[in-house]
Amino acid sequence: MSDQRLSDELDERRRPEVEDPTGRLGAYLARTRTPLDLLALLTLWIVVVPYYDFGSAHHISTIALVVRIGVSVIYAIDMTIRARLAKRHLFYLLTHPIGVLSIPVPPVRLIFSLRLLRSVFRRGNLWRFLLAASVLVLNGAIIVDLFERHAPGSNIHTFGESLWWAAATVTTVGYGDYVPVTPQGRVTGVFVMAIGILTLAVVTAQVSSSFVDQAARRRQEDSAAGPAGTDVTLAELDMRLARIEELLTGTTRSLGSGEDADDA
Repeated sequence: MSDQRLSDELDERRRPEVEDPTGRLGAYLARTRTPLDLLALLTLWIVVVPYYDFGSAHHISTIALVVRIGVSVIYAIDMTIRARLAKRHLFYLLTHPIGVLSIPVPPVRLIFSLRLLRSVFRRGNLWRFLLAASVLVLNGAIIVDLFERHAPGSNIHTFGESLWWAAATVTTVGYGDYVPVTPQGRVTGVFVMAIGILTLAVVTAQVSSSFVDQAARRRQEDSAAGPAGTDVTLAELDMRLARIEELLTGTTRSLGSGEDADDA
């Protein structure tokens, strides 16, 4: 019984109106979630690849490290503001482990990019979905290029080759002329394949939906034009019935006249 009471209390605390009685947290999330998810999408390649893999030049590695730290600081400030606006500060952090973990472990922000992709998909905007998917594939091409450029046995040595590999992979063609050999590159390849399959499914569904909508509109137009066609048919039927009635009347009169002549 005590466990059930504890579970009920925990569920009660997780309700939005309990954690955000003033509504300020919800308003903050509505303003910042999409921009932060977009930032995660645009900076995915620089936080997934270790800073020492950006090149042999010391200043490039330093710049990459500074950018990684700067992006992490932005997400740390975001989580601090969220916890501050919540009614139970520590409880909010404990119930949002992904947001907290994304600060020291930047690759976790891939979940934010996928969340952005899902939100665009739910809104039904095909062009925004394709744009987000393209940026994600471009991230994959950059990541594979940075991991494979100096890897032993790799045949991907330039960004152009990596971009060609990403295009062949996302379209599910898979020529096999360029293949990642590092574990990181292969994991990235799996994500690019998944994005390609998802994009193909979304485009196919959109095209099918367009055909269904066109067919529905044609049926509506045909049903709207139906009463006029029915009126014409009924008018013709009335004319034919009138002619049949006239013929029957004339035949009846002729028969009556013939009987009268016989009687006479």
